[in-house]
Amino acid sequence: MVPEGTDLLAAAQAAGVQLSSVCGGIGSCETCRVRLVSGEVSPLSLEEEVVLTDEDLAAGIRLACQTIPLSDVKVDIPPESLTAVQRLQVEGQETEVAVDPVVRILDLELAPPTLEDLRADDVRLLDALRAAGVEDPAVSWPVGRDLPDRLRALNWRARLALHGGQVVALQPREKAVLGLSVDIGTTSVAAYLVDLESGETLAKKGAMNPQIGFGEDVMSRIAYANQGPDSHAALQQRIIETLNNLTGELCQEAGVEREQVAEAVVVGNTAMHHLFLGLPVRQLGEAPYVSGLSMPVEVRAADLGLQLAPGALVYVPPNVAGYVGADHVAMVLASEIWNSERNVLAMDIGTNTEITLSAGGRLLSCSTASGPVFEGAHIHDGMRAAPGAIERVQIADGQVRLQTIDNQPPVGICGSGILDAVAEMLNAGIVDSSGRMLKTHPMVSTVDGGAALVLVPASQSGHGRKIVVNRRDVHEIQLAKGAIRAGSDLLLKEAGLTVDDLDEIVIAGAFGTYIHIPSAVRVGMFANLPLERFRQIGNAAGVGARQMLISAERRRIAVDLARRIEYIELTVHPEFTDEFMREMYF
Repeated sequence: MVPEGTDLLAAAQAAGVQLSSVCGGIGSCETCRVRLVSGEVSPLSLEEEVVLTDEDLAAGIRLACQTIPLSDVKVDIPPESLTAVQRLQVEGQETEVAVDPVVRILDLELAPPTLEDLRADDVRLLDALRAAGVEDPAVSWPVGRDLPDRLRALNWRARLALHGGQVVALQPREKAVLGLSVDIGTTSVAAYLVDLESGETLAKKGAMNPQIGFGEDVMSRIAYANQGPDSHAALQQRIIETLNNLTGELCQEAGVEREQVAEAVVVGNTAMHHLFLGLPVRQLGEAPYVSGLSMPVEVRAADLGLQLAPGALVYVPPNVAGYVGADHVAMVLASEIWNSERNVLAMDIGTNTEITLSAGGRLLSCSTASGPVFEGAHIHDGMRAAPGAIERVQIADGQVRLQTIDNQPPVGICGSGILDAVAEMLNAGIVDSSGRMLKTHPMVSTVDGGAALVLVPASQSGHGRKIVVNRRDVHEIQLAKGAIRAGSDLLLKEAGLTVDDLDEIVIAGAFGTYIHIPSAVRVGMFANLPLERFRQIGNAAGVGARQMLISAERRRIAVDLARRIEYIELTVHPEFTDEFMREMYF
């Protein structure tokens, strides 16, 4: 049952069905297509009349975000309308750091009360802590609430986790004290369970960010959150539920209990940071796009709804700007570019691509709206990096060769695949430098009234439909690569450098892991430099979060980095528009 006036998209979201909704439910993207099986629904909206064909309507196709049930209804959801589970990137290039966590581990044995020693349990514990050299000890309320039963169950022998002088967890001596580090991406979430004494990562897992059901990109989710308190709360609740589920899975894999997790470090872009903490996001979606909070934050896990140790704290590192968040700070930290004497350009490629240039002791940063094309969105046959997605393309001797994820029958094309396809089309003369597809080329066909390259004929695809790349797909790549290259070049100009002065280009993030560097160079997204100057480092934000979990020094460095980074706002930069238009060409 749903309240009267609820559309099918909202009903699906409330039921936990992750319908795709790239546009956030305004009817412009067609990704929430469903087939009405039975029941009465609202008439076609103006948006549906524009995007749905006569064949769609004859088949009962509707847009879930535009369709309101007027009775009990039954709908069929095609697989392409669901947010497919994609290949998730949790690995990253590690840097050795000394283990020096903020959380201190202390083993204590207390004398039990007697008729001659009638001290209260909390006083007994605090006295023991003082005797062990802990200054200004305290017992957090969640720990103190269970203290009498807990101490007696442990026979007065316990392992304590201390944050400063405050006891945040109390457990058996033989159990390790653990930490959780999390990278909340716009599309996916990566979580790591870490032993705080040894620094060893015990387990790691990834999951889709469930907020995708409310909007594919950051701006769509901000718009959804701004609809009201319930919408804002739903976005926070969904990510908290996902983190609790991931924590349970990690603990099960490592053979430990979630009550052993005494601290968490969570990073994300500024919008994910604000939604995770339940902060207002309206100011992020309106000029001048400023962060509500940029300083480091410590909050009790229980206050957020996270199920960890009773008194566990969550540390969220600082943001730099409205569109350069704590995840980028973590990436800069882990990549070590801040400590380099060379000229290094580092970028985390995604829906928003954050870029930092380290040169001459300066750290210059910007954010470019590269769009969700690298997640397969806005592409005719685009999809995320899930089984069956085309991830590599090669054109040789008039033939298309391709590789799919998990070697499954092709059902669509993901970000690395579309980038490969456009690069190969350029090499084969199918596309010219302006992005125009040459209709006279023997490999070009007419599809839906326009020029297209057929990658997979219908007879060979996994769903019985042909998979193509058309002119609009090429244009989407032009927009994304133009924004990234323009941002990179303007940072170099600010530093008085050219691309030839770059000693290294560091590429991070899930997309950055699988991208084929020669293809990115061929389309002009990256400078035409020797391939040995490129370094792909995986999920560096996740690595940086782990470093801050096990090292107080790394945490201090990250705070200093956020202060040092000079943010360049491209929307008001006098040269950005011209630079962007130039870089649109191949």
